[in-house]
Amino acid sequence: MTTQNQAKDQSQDHGSGSGQDHGGDRTQDQGDTYSDLRAQLAGLTTEAFRPELAEIDRLPTAEIARIMNGEDATVPAAVADRLPAIAAAIDATAERMARGGRLIYAGAGTAGRLGVLDASECPPTFNTDPSQVVGLIAGGPSAMVKAVEGAEDSRDLAAEDLTALRLTGADTVVGVSASGRTPYAIGAVEHARRVGALTIGLSCNADSELAAAAEHGIEIVVGPELLTGSTRLKSGTAQKLVLNMISTITMIRLGKTYGNLMVDVRASNEKLRARSRHIVALATGATDPEIEAALAATDGEVKNAILVILGGVEAATAAKLLSEADGHLRAALAANN
Repeated sequence: MTTQNQAKDQSQDHGSGSGQDHGGDRTQDQGDTYSDLRAQLAGLTTEAFRPELAEIDRLPTAEIARIMNGEDATVPAAVADRLPAIAAAIDATAERMARGGRLIYAGAGTAGRLGVLDASECPPTFNTDPSQVVGLIAGGPSAMVKAVEGAEDSRDLAAEDLTALRLTGADTVVGVSASGRTPYAIGAVEHARRVGALTIGLSCNADSELAAAAEHGIEIVVGPELLTGSTRLKSGTAQKLVLNMISTITMIRLGKTYGNLMVDVRASNEKLRARSRHIVALATGATDPEIEAALAATDGEVKNAILVILGGVEAATAAKLLSEADGHLRAALAANN
């Protein structure tokens, strides 16, 4: 597909010279471009037409819902087929982040929105700094709610966005694209590889350009959509499941949990403050007064409060033990025994 810079160059070329009318040439060029793109899309599983659903609009609502529910039920199995590749990508990501690297998602449209969503959930869930997990969407923040024309077609725009973040070799970049051919996602991965960052390509078509461009290619082939080409459906569900795995399991590897308890949760509202107390209670079996005292002593830090109770140490000692254990509560408890 023509990128924004290429389009600009073409426009300048057509506007210079002898002054002849090149409008017919531009129309022909556009026609050739769209013919090529149609041919590309025709070969994608995510764009395939399903004749058996051609009259779905004539079915009762309950029947459409049943069909759609059945379609959605196939997604976890498609994800399961790629678990080894997903696990390898997560281990590599966690290793980078343990050394101070960042996790950066880059995509356009639905894929980009899912990356931004996953990144935005990490600070309240795992007490990460907002700069540690970042979601980039082609066209910038406004593209979250309104399509930005042409943004997804530029590889250069992805490189510019990553440069603005001061991407380094310690970081991980996950390009996300249902088709696996979105220039913005591919451009992000290509730029990241040049910098030396770890790269992951998540798509929903086999043999995708995105997966080929990345060190870790993850292709979740969910098949044609209920509505032809509407990749916010099964493809979007698959992408969300995988992004959930990447962020959640990476945080588990980084010691952000104790068992299945979110011990790094940031208590920023009443619900989360109540959850913090519940987590401390589950981890320690302590009484409410003991929990309140421990949280007060540790400025509300759940992980520290648990260590104070289970380790029988002062708040300052708990903080020191956790620092020496790189934030891993189990390791801090073991070091205290």
